Amino acid sequence: MFVHISIHYPLRGKEQFIVDSMHRFGEAVKDKPGFRQVLTTRDKTTGKLVGIALWDSEEQWEAAKPAMRDAIKDDPFHEWEDVPSKVYRLYEQ
Repeated sequence: MFVHISIHYPLRGKEQFIVDSMHRFGEAVKDKPGFRQVLTTRDKTTGKLVGIALWDSEEQWEAAKPAMRDAIKDDPFHEWEDVPSKVYRLYEQ
């Protein structure tokens, strides 16, 4: 299993723009081979938004990247986030 996690740091009042973008990102891959699940979550304490995507393999995630990028290509994250998002690529041990 491969897990892709993105942590977003929204500016006040821009949270919903990022949530909507995360939903577009997830919708773009739901029919791709190897896709298992995508979640958009929010930390109650910090307000950070965390996207979690589960895949059968990193290779299948890589193959789906063009669809993901296309879904959010016009999103101005630099206007919505306090700092750039952090991304983690996790591998089952």
